[in-house]
Amino acid sequence: MKKEDIKELIEFFNDMEMNHIKIKSGDFEVELEKFSDYCAPAKPAAQAPAPAPVNVVVSSEVKPAANSPKDSIKSPMVGTFYAAPSPGAAPFVKVGQRVRKGDVVGIIEAMKIMNEIEAEFDCQITEMLVSDGQPVEFGLPLFGVEKN
Repeated sequence: MKKEDIKELIEFFNDMEMNHIKIKSGDFEVELEKFSDYCAPAKPAAQAPAPAPVNVVVSSEVKPAANSPKDSIKSPMVGTFYAAPSPGAAPFVKVGQRVRKGDVVGIIEAMKIMNEIEAEFDCQITEMLVSDGQPVEFGLPLFGVEKN
């Protein structure tokens, strides 16, 4: 994992409503905790229990295909990719479609939150690299594109 990936993970973690995460990838392992019991003030006996920690395992085995396009729209987070706003609805984008910066191209569900994925630049979709409902990782190419 690169330094930039770790920084982005920490920012993502800080925005989430969880207080503990542990990630393992091969020999790499990182554990983040916002509030730990040993440095928190004493809790009253009647306080509700803390939420259970959430473990996320990042596999280094998922790699883009060797023939992946030069330009792509990549996943900004770990989650489940959805090509349409709801089951049975038309997809946000199709191969051959031109999109403008800021257009929604898909949704990634992470921690029960639906996150709209927007195009970061004007482009034309040349191929879909993931299928609807597929788990995705940070940085995984979602669409092959040709920049305008």
